[in-house]
Amino acid sequence: MTLAQKPAAGWLEALPRSRILGEYSLWSADLANLEQDLRRTEAHADLYHADVADGRFAPSFLFFPDQVARLRTVTSKPLHVHLMVEGDIVLSQIRQFAEAGADLVTIHAENGAVVDDALDLIRDLGCAAGVVLRVETPIDALRPWLDRVAFVTLLGTAIGVKGQGLSETACPRLKAARALLREAGRDTAIRLAADGGIRDTTVPLLRAAGADTVVLGSLAFGAPDLASRTAWLHGLPAPVRTE
Repeated sequence: MTLAQKPAAGWLEALPRSRILGEYSLWSADLANLEQDLRRTEAHADLYHADVADGRFAPSFLFFPDQVARLRTVTSKPLHVHLMVEGDIVLSQIRQFAEAGADLVTIHAENGAVVDDALDLIRDLGCAAGVVLRVETPIDALRPWLDRVAFVTLLGTAIGVKGQGLSETACPRLKAARALLREAGRDTAIRLAADGGIRDTTVPLLRAAGADTVVLGSLAFGAPDLASRTAWLHGLPAPVRTE
């Protein structure tokens, strides 16, 4: 039997704060050679990002628990599972992916009434929790859960569709979310992530707007020189704080 690997205790607090983080989206890996791509990129990734889609909440069908369990055996990097699923299955999906080895589970604010129970369940199962907003959802929707999450992710494109350009609202939304985190006293407790429309031309803009982490797809897995790409990412200047 292959034994699962896990990141060290305290992995979330240990993630660097002096630079932007690189989350590597497994949707952009070589899906026929996932293990090979994890081993190739592990030295550069801060964490791996697995999108889960049910064909209803998002128009795709994406990663399932057995895949994540298998990936858990080949990397000790944190695994972030982003659930793009309808509210009626979100609790069962949380259980399955936590059992498979997820370290961070993020759910959508648009799941509505089930979000409170979902965050409780994520915590009870020993995972870090986060909330995601679709690009059309007002930033103020985050308010009820800011004291219960470690990650906030803002989508910068329509949900579950690859290859789109970044919405013109993405950077203003990041700035608004950053202001909301400060207002709630959670600015240093929550990592603010940008997901969607991630290009070499947009990452500096997203970083300047307040992103702590970006979800890299082809920008990472398709990089001809991943070490240089990583150095470029880590070298981006921190946002200028304005009060």
